[in-house]
Amino acid sequence: MHAIGILHHPRIPASRPLAQQVYDWLVARDVAAWLSSTWDMAEMQPAIAESTLLVVLGGDGSLLQAARIATACNVPLFGINLGKVGFLSEAQPEEWQSKLTRVLAGEYWTEKRLMLNAALVRDGRVINTFTALNDLVVGRGAQARVVRFQLSVDDDLVTTYAADALIVATPTGSTAYAMAAGGPLLPPQLQNFVVLPVAAHLSFDRALILHETAVIAIKVNMDHEAYITPDGQHGIAVENDDIVVIKKDANFCAFARVESTGYFYRRLMARLGHLRQD
Repeated sequence: MHAIGILHHPRIPASRPLAQQVYDWLVARDVAAWLSSTWDMAEMQPAIAESTLLVVLGGDGSLLQAARIATACNVPLFGINLGKVGFLSEAQPEEWQSKLTRVLAGEYWTEKRLMLNAALVRDGRVINTFTALNDLVVGRGAQARVVRFQLSVDDDLVTTYAADALIVATPTGSTAYAMAAGGPLLPPQLQNFVVLPVAAHLSFDRALILHETAVIAIKVNMDHEAYITPDGQHGIAVENDDIVVIKKDANFCAFARVESTGYFYRRLMARLGHLRQD
């Protein structure tokens, strides 16, 4: 690997000094490296594009943020978990050296995860586009009133929901908001979408599993505020009769892994056991 980028989270106290340790460790092994903040990722995109690996120190939110730029640059991610859950990270703080050593030696495999691509269409024109690794959520704003979502798949009308929100999740996102809303858990190797309503009212309330080539269209009907939110980031206002079109993104998000390919199930059970203890 001829260049490795290291991103630390400014609001996690342990992140910056640990990032410096990683940087010093790499440089001592004659590996070109650079160090920056997750808040400066947009400005660092040229450097990311020239890198062969991006090490991210933080929680799953930091990796979700990095995923959009890293995927566009075709650069794999290696996460060191400093968050609460760590579904996406590859290493804990006490084991990063042993695992990164294996990555440098080429003893790793690349896990490719499905990304979502969405377009917000208003009056027949695309006014905004989004990508997401976890999910895209279309839902109500501050007012506790349901929104009506008309769901079509491949130009065929499927159903109309009356709900607080509608989640379209990847297998990665099936362990996030979709899981909290009662959706199924999908391993990351699958290339499916999960469509799941939140607090459905007198309408279909089960999760739908869609194939990877499906084109999903969600028409929004409401007389109050609603938003589309990619990966839990800032919501973008949606107007009545707007249509959100969602499909598989052309690019996959890549993660450098040294654990066995069945790590997902082991990690899932460990995390759920931890949550139950809390």
